[in-house]
Amino acid sequence: MSFQAAESELKITRVFDAPRELVFKTWTDPSTMLAWWGPVFCPAKQVDMDVRPGGRWRCCLASEPHGGDLWQGGVFRKVNPYDLLEFTFVFEAEGDMGVENIVTIQFFEEGNKTRMDFRQAPFPSVAQRGANNDGWSNMFDRLETYLRSKNGSK
Repeated sequence: MSFQAAESELKITRVFDAPRELVFKTWTDPSTMLAWWGPVFCPAKQVDMDVRPGGRWRCCLASEPHGGDLWQGGVFRKVNPYDLLEFTFVFEAEGDMGVENIVTIQFFEEGNKTRMDFRQAPFPSVAQRGANNDGWSNMFDRLETYLRSKNGSK
């Protein structure tokens, strides 16, 4: 069985009850990222970012499932404030986790809310794409909670 292009891609769309500027800032400010980056079982404990095309980012997750620190990072390829972020993403790990891919996030105003279209590709396997879907989905739940606390909505 061959691995089809659509199978190697992860797409997630979320709508947040927060202004686009606030949602974008949570993706580009290391102090805010500490509040939501990483799944609940693997929270960030250090985030370093140089948010500009060619700038590097690196994050350390406190990972019980992986037996300690789990580092990830990459390079920003595109930064269009409030509209678009694109960066490389790789775990500093062996095997499928250590395969670099591209994350593209678009932010759209929808009234007083923000629609975030997230895309990550390519993945070396359906299993790795699924594991990333679980992790990002959990992170985006944490992001929603964080935005609610900053935006004053219920």
